[in-house]
Amino acid sequence: MKQSIQLRLGQHLTMTPQLQQAIRLLQLSTLELHQEIQEALDTNLMLESAEDGELTTQPAGEPRSDPGPLAEGMNPTRAEGGDEERRDLDLDAGGEMTIPTELPVDSDWSDHFDGYTGGGGGEEGDFDPLTQQSRPETLQDFLHWQLNLCRLDSTERAIATAIVDAIDADGYLTQSCEELREALGEEGLTVQEIETVLHRIQALDPPGVGARDLAECLLIQLRQQSDPSPATRDAIAICQHCITALSRNDLERIQRQLHLTPGALTAALAEIRALHPRPGSLIVTPRPDYVIPDVFVSKKAGAWRVELNPEATPRLRINADYARLVRRADQSDTNTVLRNHLQEARWFIKSLQSRNDTVLRVATKIVELQRDFLEQGEEAMRSMVLRDIAEALELHESTVSRVTTHKYMHTPRGTFEFKYFFSSHVNTTEGGECSSVVIRALIRKLVAAEPATKPLSDQRIAAILSDQGINVARRTVAKYRETMGIAASSERRRLA
Repeated sequence: MKQSIQLRLGQHLTMTPQLQQAIRLLQLSTLELHQEIQEALDTNLMLESAEDGELTTQPAGEPRSDPGPLAEGMNPTRAEGGDEERRDLDLDAGGEMTIPTELPVDSDWSDHFDGYTGGGGGEEGDFDPLTQQSRPETLQDFLHWQLNLCRLDSTERAIATAIVDAIDADGYLTQSCEELREALGEEGLTVQEIETVLHRIQALDPPGVGARDLAECLLIQLRQQSDPSPATRDAIAICQHCITALSRNDLERIQRQLHLTPGALTAALAEIRALHPRPGSLIVTPRPDYVIPDVFVSKKAGAWRVELNPEATPRLRINADYARLVRRADQSDTNTVLRNHLQEARWFIKSLQSRNDTVLRVATKIVELQRDFLEQGEEAMRSMVLRDIAEALELHESTVSRVTTHKYMHTPRGTFEFKYFFSSHVNTTEGGECSSVVIRALIRKLVAAEPATKPLSDQRIAAILSDQGINVARRTVAKYRETMGIAASSERRRLA
């Protein structure tokens, strides 16, 4: 092939490092953004946190009002208060408290340091190291702690340890006694011995732990009541003989099989509902996930206002002291590093400002379109998709999708994720659209007002919604009902 020179005209999109950084910051949640900012503060010496009341950015050549000396390699955000720390640490300079070069062998620290308490804890020195937990207590830890208070020989303790290790987080025994006997592998060990130790574990807290199924879990809790009532005895009979009918909510069969009156059955069911089907959850509680809202929505003087959360958007600025060290004509390695850090710091601050502006614009438009929801509630939610916001703000749908992911809005009606306001819709008889949030709210309202003896079926709920002008199928009602955690009509039925 003969080589030649050709001229071609074309277009292509190139993502610069600045654009890539802006896109990455835009899709981060508040916690992830704080980690990104902290990493930038640790790696870029030109960046520092702006104090309250100061501007986000500061010209590189303009000195700060309180520059203060900064040591090389010190985090600028921790430079404040350095003089006080040095005064506190330099005890010899004050002359009031000095450490002798040699101390007598039988001397006491209190002879030289009157303020030393020895505990470092409370005011009375009642520091208890046992209360300092490095991790939350698990169910196995709680059971082992109780077993240490019991008198067990070596064989029983080995069996008890195997049983506790086979208990899951809900408090149920996941292995049979035969499997535990094979796992222990001790000669002469019988299943009866394992069951004996198991009964001792089932007597521990929380009540119901170590059960092999739901019926046994409920029976353990019922039998541990100190003052059993007639309703408790009826509840024990239901768990022993009618657990299958109870799971199906077949109340007529339970009443017919045990010959119970409607009042006695109602009291027995109340006893069962007061029990814990997962006793292990009483000990192992999941850590709560705290949500930091990105914007605050409030109504002032009849108008809805949207403001960025200052805690969710930390303010940064250029360190003027280090920026003055950059020399334009200097090509040394040190000056090149300083220049690169300065450029990266400016890009990072600009990307943060762009992120905040985009989040605020999208949140303001959402509030503008969902004003009826904020004033009237879920039944006034408007159907909306990402394209509506993208076209109104002249943004791409992918940009709106990144903004609405893991971003939260605090409103007078609660804290919601941005994506909560975007929902599918169904057509109405008048040719309009009805949001799925509105349909869920109507289903929840109908179920709350239904008679307990004759709950509404999915078909009946669909018919009621159709009478209100909302065309929704029965399977759609069933899907929405399941997503809200509402049981079927057969399971919601109660006795009179």
